[in-house]
Amino acid sequence: MIQLRLSEENFEYDVRGLVMAFYPGEEIQKVDWYAGILPEVELPEGTDGWRRQLLVQYNMVQIVMVVNRRDEDGQEIQPIQGAVPVDISDRTATKSALKRLLYQLLNQDTGKVLPWGTLTGIRPTKIAMGLLEEGKSEAEVAEYMQKEYLVGQEKTQLSIDIAKREKRILQNIDYENGYSMYIGIPFCPTTCLYCSFTSYPFGKWAKRADEYVEAVEKEIKWTAEAFKDKKLNTVYFGGGTPTTLTAAQLDRLLSCVEEHFDFSHLQEYTVEAGRPDSITREKLEVLKKHNVGRISINPQTMKQETLNLIGRHHTVEQIKEIFAMARELGFDNINMDLILGLPGETIDDVRNTMAELKEMAPDNITVHSLAIKRAARLNIFWEKYAHMSMENSDDTMEVAAAAAEELGLKPYYLYRQKNMAGNLENVGYAAEGKEGIYNILIMEEKQSIVAIGAGATTKAVYKDGRIERANNVKDVELYLQQVDEMIERKKKLFADFL
Repeated sequence: MIQLRLSEENFEYDVRGLVMAFYPGEEIQKVDWYAGILPEVELPEGTDGWRRQLLVQYNMVQIVMVVNRRDEDGQEIQPIQGAVPVDISDRTATKSALKRLLYQLLNQDTGKVLPWGTLTGIRPTKIAMGLLEEGKSEAEVAEYMQKEYLVGQEKTQLSIDIAKREKRILQNIDYENGYSMYIGIPFCPTTCLYCSFTSYPFGKWAKRADEYVEAVEKEIKWTAEAFKDKKLNTVYFGGGTPTTLTAAQLDRLLSCVEEHFDFSHLQEYTVEAGRPDSITREKLEVLKKHNVGRISINPQTMKQETLNLIGRHHTVEQIKEIFAMARELGFDNINMDLILGLPGETIDDVRNTMAELKEMAPDNITVHSLAIKRAARLNIFWEKYAHMSMENSDDTMEVAAAAAEELGLKPYYLYRQKNMAGNLENVGYAAEGKEGIYNILIMEEKQSIVAIGAGATTKAVYKDGRIERANNVKDVELYLQQVDEMIERKKKLFADFL
């Protein structure tokens, strides 16, 4: 157990995130404490099982930290401690100083070097992008990221390279008068072991899917009217798995979008087809008929035993067959998602997966590092899978990166999540001109996104840089009942935008 004892309710989220990165899988217990900072502080009952105890004392001019430690036999060993001067009135600078000090102490305790340093947020490329837009040189950006956040040289360079590509890809996006639209289909054939997204087994909702389509159409029509004087730049159908809908239902939704929006400023039209066991020739023909330019066919792995374990009811051969069918029908921008660190997989399994993908030659590959979310079955039934390796590493990520490079795919967007295997990242690779524009927009938060469907989050980006959100309810039943309320939320959110 790792015990946190803070002298006041301040920066707990940041402290906890960095502690989790250094001690993955450890239970973290917070104990209220407002006494003076002493390594020998008397502990309350029930707290004898700690392995490490982090004491943080805030005052107006400095932050003092002590890491009390025990060896494998439970015997206390020499504590580690340090202090850093701060101006507590400057919250941003104080947080950075606190995290650097904490990193140094935990690095001393564990010997670990985190590739992303003190960064625990999900958008590290935003830092590089912002500095480049201010006119900073690459050398100045690198120096800042390494000094301020202790980011390693390799990840610093990756952030800069991706930020430069993002700037080029987004150069024709209209931030002021443009917007993007997300349409969520919260159904899947089954729920994968690692998944915590808003999704429901389609079998339970098949008889009411037309009701869901009707509710989504209502939001689509409102959006078209409300944003008639704005420019629609990207459309993204996500989920869940949009292709769990029937071909007729897909045709109905795509027709609704086509009939109500001006596509003259559209730069990307994506449908995340996703699960191979949800895709048919008829559904692909519907997408093609409506000029969907970018689709995803997501294997996650090309190891059959892992597919069976994680609950994906399709075969490796089905993945290849569906991919070949999409190519035959003329789709020339196909993404494939992978997850590294899945239960029981080794670096040789990743090598095999990448070899299979090289044979198919997709236009995009998105490489995810497994993130174990609280709501996922993998976490809920953790004891069942805890004996299985779920490791990711720089070496494994390099296998994927090298394969992408051999296919001529360059990294173009990056984001991170909590509890990621190896404390690493998710990276999208793409051929020139085949990058996912919406993926960059959702990460960089530079353009407003109108989100439609159960569990979708609308994001308004204002001229002053302020970002506000409106969430649709996740439960499908409630969404069907309250779709008018979801529209009202958007009306209020965009009152000053439209």
